[in-house]
Amino acid sequence: MRTCGATPGGPDLAGVDLANQAVIQGVVLRGGVSDGVPNGAPVDNAYVRLLDLNGEFTAEVPTNLEGQFRFFAAPGSWTVVVLAHGAREEVKVQAQTGIPVDLVIQI
Repeated sequence: MRTCGATPGGPDLAGVDLANQAVIQGVVLRGGVSDGVPNGAPVDNAYVRLLDLNGEFTAEVPTNLEGQFRFFAAPGSWTVVVLAHGAREEVKVQAQTGIPVDLVIQI
């Protein structure tokens, strides 16, 4: 996957009421280069966990065929943990109502 000009990361936000939602979403890619442009193969068999400020488990979702995931969360500090075959990656994020967090996680 390599994009040019398009918003990278999670699923399309059409139909999501961002005025009332804090969204954390993204895409998990393998074998790419961390050059600021999403590239690599989507990881469709990963699990993505959402941990709260204290590191407590809150939710878990599998990635879809395009390697994408999405959480609806309360505003605040969160940790996103990707678990895939041979890889584990953590990303700390700050969720805000109305501003989606759109991640590209390279493993």
